[in-house]
Amino acid sequence: MQPSQRFHSFEEDFRDPYSRDRDRVIHCSSFRRLEYKTQVFLNHEGDYFRTRLTHSLEVSQIARTLSRMLGLNETLAEVIALSHDLGHTPFGHVGGDELDRLLKADGRPLGFEHNFQSFRVLTKIEKRYKDFDGLNLTFATLEGVLKHSYPYKKPFLERLDERFRLDRHPSLEAMIVDHADEIAYTSHDIDDGVKYGLIGFEDLLENTLCQRVDQMVISEGVGRGEKFYRHRFVAGLIKILVEDFIENSQEGVNKYRRETPISAVLDASLPLPVGFSREVGRGLKELKKIMYQKLYRHEKIIRKMYAGKQCIQGLYKAFTEDEGLLPSYQNELLEHRPKERVVADFIASMTDRYAMKSYHDLYGLTL
Repeated sequence: MQPSQRFHSFEEDFRDPYSRDRDRVIHCSSFRRLEYKTQVFLNHEGDYFRTRLTHSLEVSQIARTLSRMLGLNETLAEVIALSHDLGHTPFGHVGGDELDRLLKADGRPLGFEHNFQSFRVLTKIEKRYKDFDGLNLTFATLEGVLKHSYPYKKPFLERLDERFRLDRHPSLEAMIVDHADEIAYTSHDIDDGVKYGLIGFEDLLENTLCQRVDQMVISEGVGRGEKFYRHRFVAGLIKILVEDFIENSQEGVNKYRRETPISAVLDASLPLPVGFSREVGRGLKELKKIMYQKLYRHEKIIRKMYAGKQCIQGLYKAFTEDEGLLPSYQNELLEHRPKERVVADFIASMTDRYAMKSYHDLYGLTL
């Protein structure tokens, strides 16, 4: 298929193909629910912390900047960025991991995987048209959500292999979104983590990349003890990562760029034509290791994620044991989809607060 082609017929209007995709994603219910889905910190902890929605918007902004500076299709990058997290469950990655475990234990070997779930949201779960499921997005958008930078081999992708060419890289725009995602969550998790008091700059400044950022902020006349230091540090980290990515990706993009986006063209055995320099890439990898040890495994985070996992377990047990507890629309789906998958899709679509409310209604308990 050509990048701008769709799987179902449609009427043309004044929009270009990827603007149409973007509009359909922004107006779908799954996108709105991202406002109350956990990024790292549970949403009800306070309205300061980032959610899946604010994260998706930040990824989109960075991806648009990178695409524009590298002469690629800014709108395609935007819609992939806005769509890439639609399949995430409540309570962050722990929710998806628990659904995966529960499905496999229930005899569903394909389990649950959030990247593929985002693809399923766009092609099956969202229902806006009478004659077909999904939002009828372009091949390039769907491919970008499905593959990110590299295609990956999983049993649940076997039936998609022929259409989506899992032996080929996705578009350059999809690769850019994947790196924009990394830039966004690294910098903004630092922002939230420092604000929440779970990680300090004394931990971060063990890292050479953060030391570069620190020198940049100090050269602006902002000291480490000042209240603006955190804001300037996060902005400086984004600046260094974005500038390094553009400089290090220009040659590769120039080699493969065409007038229109390229999809399923580059052999997946080839290295990515875009990315960070070796020095910055190494520093970023080391920084993420520090964040995993000091932030993501912090006692307060672990406790909240454990509560989220218990909530997922309780909901799955209740809905699979008694189908009458499911809303009418999910009950209708049971006629042509496996019960376990219907239940998993329903739970995955929930916001954190709705999942916790449902748990409370079912068990008379609070988490």
